[in-house]
Amino acid sequence: MDTARRRGDAPALTGPGGPTLSHRRFADAVLATAHGLRGAGMAPGDRVLFSVRPGPEGVVLALGIIAAGATVVFIDPGAGPELFAARKELAAPRWAAAESLLYAAARYGRPLARRRGLLLPDYHRLGLRHIHAGRRLPGVPAGALSARRLAAGPAGAFRPRPAPGQEALVVFTSGTTGAPKAVVHTRGSLGAGLAGCGHALRMGDGDTVHTDQLMLGIPALITGAHWTMPPYGFAPAADPVRYAAGLHGATHTFCVPADLPTVLDAVERGEATVPTTLRYLVLGGAPVLPGLLRRAARTLPGVTVLAVYGMTEILPVAVATGAEKLAHDGPGDLLGTPLSSVTVRTAPDGELLVSGPNLCRGYLGRPPMEQHATGDLARLEDGRLVLHGRKKDMLIRGRTNIYPGLYEPAITALPGVAEAVIVGVPDDYGDERVVLVLVPERPGTAPESLAERVRSRLPALLDAAVLPDDVVVLDRVPVAGRSRKPDRDALRDRLRRDAARGTEPVR
Repeated sequence: MDTARRRGDAPALTGPGGPTLSHRRFADAVLATAHGLRGAGMAPGDRVLFSVRPGPEGVVLALGIIAAGATVVFIDPGAGPELFAARKELAAPRWAAAESLLYAAARYGRPLARRRGLLLPDYHRLGLRHIHAGRRLPGVPAGALSARRLAAGPAGAFRPRPAPGQEALVVFTSGTTGAPKAVVHTRGSLGAGLAGCGHALRMGDGDTVHTDQLMLGIPALITGAHWTMPPYGFAPAADPVRYAAGLHGATHTFCVPADLPTVLDAVERGEATVPTTLRYLVLGGAPVLPGLLRRAARTLPGVTVLAVYGMTEILPVAVATGAEKLAHDGPGDLLGTPLSSVTVRTAPDGELLVSGPNLCRGYLGRPPMEQHATGDLARLEDGRLVLHGRKKDMLIRGRTNIYPGLYEPAITALPGVAEAVIVGVPDDYGDERVVLVLVPERPGTAPESLAERVRSRLPALLDAAVLPDDVVVLDRVPVAGRSRKPDRDALRDRLRRDAARGTEPVR
């Protein structure tokens, strides 16, 4: 609300091809939504299953729900009926908010959806009160509130009261149908994280942030910047020329590391042009490798890469520029200086433990969390966090524990290497063969030549006990999940299959 008063009629939010809301109009819409929801019976502590696509209407509705004292529960309607039901049971909602199209498809389009492998829940049979986004369509339950009408209504004298301990957001992260797992953020932790993110990513008045990521877009609004959205579901790698064109006037944008090479390809071929206004490229969700950073520096010389380290439980923890990461000449991957509000320490086994005002309250249905055990192995070196691997990625060779993350960045920094992944493949004696998988920086590179060059440099980079048994060159490493991180299990399976077929690795 303070930003809305300060920025007034300055542009705040522009949807995909839609009109622009000013900061004042945006704040008015959020307050009107909250006022209307409270008048319709929404009470503090109510939970709302939320299945609305990113867009101005969805952002206003989500913030209006939180301002009304209720909780937004992000839920994927395409997760499958059993997982959806398990998550609904854990969340115990009183309301559901969804696209009108989703209501219509769930009511009348289920046979077609089933033929396409999509099993939608029966929204109209959930036994909840409903809010629909978009134009009302057949299938929207009777009595459902319209998000558009709520936003256009009067706000009256309604103002949300400070309640930092009030539950605000639930995000399902993992788990099974028998034990779903969800992160719970309060107003206080969510607000601290959003404000900290805007500051760490150097957003402010007059900036334009082009992204569909809520955790970047809302910080833009808080700092007084202008948030512009690409089309829903648009992936930069699918159409890099269109992606670059959509950056017109933008100062900041976001990309997952796996999508960036395709965008750089288009720029290098002269098919796409990045506007001169672009100052910051935010990368997150997966490790950012030196080869990619070097290439981005060459292709986008006027753009500063900001690599974000954080997780759903606490975001952000640290931010490093691309130049800082490339200048790090020690072992491990530089994550950057922790935010001043974030407390970091390491457990006796080296696992990174983090806490701070942006730490979630905990997991739904479980005791409150005082600190988050990240699963990452890290050290604090001269006030900066350096990642040395994941606990679950640890390999065992004889009596030696090998942490791939401690060595992979240094190998990736070698000339001609785009990516390096170390995995363990069990042998016939209960031990693990250590396999180094390389992806060449340039397609068409002779595998034997690259493997030999890298192997000759390894003794200067790795401890003798860590030197790989095999070096394999592949055109790509399988990835998993939205974060597009290396799928080590799939890679290990491929290496096993190749060995069973007698396919000899490049040694």
